Amino acid sequence: MTEYDGERGTPAALAEAVAAAAARQLGTGPAPPDDHPAPAGARRLETDPDTVERDLMKLVLTIVELLRQLMERTALHRVDRGDLSEQQEERIGMTLMILHERMTELCDRYDLTMDDLNLDLGPLGSLLPHNGA
Repeated sequence: MTEYDGERGTPAALAEAVAAAAARQLGTGPAPPDDHPAPAGARRLETDPDTVERDLMKLVLTIVELLRQLMERTALHRVDRGDLSEQQEERIGMTLMILHERMTELCDRYDLTMDDLNLDLGPLGSLLPHNGA
């Protein structure tokens, strides 16, 4: 992929926006020095083991959900083009359903919702489509 610095919607700009959104959502920005008060809205990194585990799981599940949605769109595109046999369509459909069920189970286990996995990318919008749209 080619990088075009300064242009909105390019791979470099999107990667930067995703990294910034992840840092905002997970509170992983650098901590200010103790002798200077933190600016409004800035948060320190939580080091409570339960919080760290949940936040790490949130990040992992966000990436897995993004990949699941991309695989689903690719599969639907291939079905529409007629590239797959009925057996392949059935197998892909079952695999995607099982993956979605596992995602739901893991979200329940870590007290997360699918909306919790959707990072706000600022001017680029949200990472994941709302309501699967």
